[in-house]
Amino acid sequence: MKIINAKVYTEEGTFQEIDVYTDGERIANESNDEVVIDGKGCYLIPGLTDIHFHGCMGHDFCDGTPEAIEAMALYEASCGVTTIVPATMTLGKETLLDICKAAAAYPNQKGAILCGINMEGPFVSLKRKGAQNGDYIHKPDVEMFRELNEASGKLVKLLAIAPEEPGALECIRELKDEVVLSVAHTTANYEKTKEAFLAGANHVTHLYNAMAGLSHREPGVVGAAADDEHVEVELICDGIHIHPVTVRQTFKMFGDDRIILISDSMEATGMEDGEYSLGGQKVVKKGNLATLENGTIAGSATNLMDCMRTAVQKMGIPLESAIKCAAVNPAKSVGIYQDYGSIIPGKVANMVLLKEDDLSIQEVFLKGERI
Repeated sequence: MKIINAKVYTEEGTFQEIDVYTDGERIANESNDEVVIDGKGCYLIPGLTDIHFHGCMGHDFCDGTPEAIEAMALYEASCGVTTIVPATMTLGKETLLDICKAAAAYPNQKGAILCGINMEGPFVSLKRKGAQNGDYIHKPDVEMFRELNEASGKLVKLLAIAPEEPGALECIRELKDEVVLSVAHTTANYEKTKEAFLAGANHVTHLYNAMAGLSHREPGVVGAAADDEHVEVELICDGIHIHPVTVRQTFKMFGDDRIILISDSMEATGMEDGEYSLGGQKVVKKGNLATLENGTIAGSATNLMDCMRTAVQKMGIPLESAIKCAAVNPAKSVGIYQDYGSIIPGKVANMVLLKEDDLSIQEVFLKGERI
């Protein structure tokens, strides 16, 4: 296949009008395939990677079935999200084991490619549990994590942890070479968060949410992360979780090298308004807003492509930066950038043609095939 006349997003973070070839599943220097696609009036960008979402289309990763994962993968691919790292919730150990085993056994034949697991819980703070189920919160436990990761076939790429919990810092030191440790659902102040980063954590789960805000006297997790150039942060740009001004200020603080756009979507995404579930708790969806019965925001009801579009069209983030934060940075974060996240020969041909005028999807290419 040959794609011509498109403005192609390069590894330098700029657009160039160059021809792109595919050979089978991968991007190539040339192609014997006679299929030519005219991308005039479009941007050609890498397929996005969502490293933090729970579900969509009435299914949740925690359903623990191949049918649920496949339904999610098909929807995500249709939205230009071609690689996925779905997230667990705070649940009992046996349930988490079943979820991990289902992921390990998943054949990865249809839709977005399952590249890992984001374990959001159970090692979180009760006081900052957000939409996590407090009944299943567990103290940080190295052996429990290793048992779950083994059951998943070593698919766990991210582990959420509240650093103020007993044993958390020891857990971070022990696991820092096995998984990305992410400060999350925490009451930690600036000093405790810095301890976590010194111990080996280098990621923050959905910045601003389920943690204290940035204050002029108590900078908290946000200030500690901004201070440390080795730390990357997740940002939900659905237009509900974070005010546009705060999004712009975050880009000024961190730069587009250290921000990862996520959707944090739950099973109501792609569905009509109504009642759904998250971690065994009832959630009500109205438009893009999903809440527990007590009003707590319960994930989002927006896919990552829509979040990226919102960041550009409603929050004033440059398109080049938004693509970097939705395609490049997440792939690097979970260690899959050697195969995904940019359009260069040798990488898997996961690409999206977006119309220049409104960033709507013209075509999605998954493993070299138009879907």
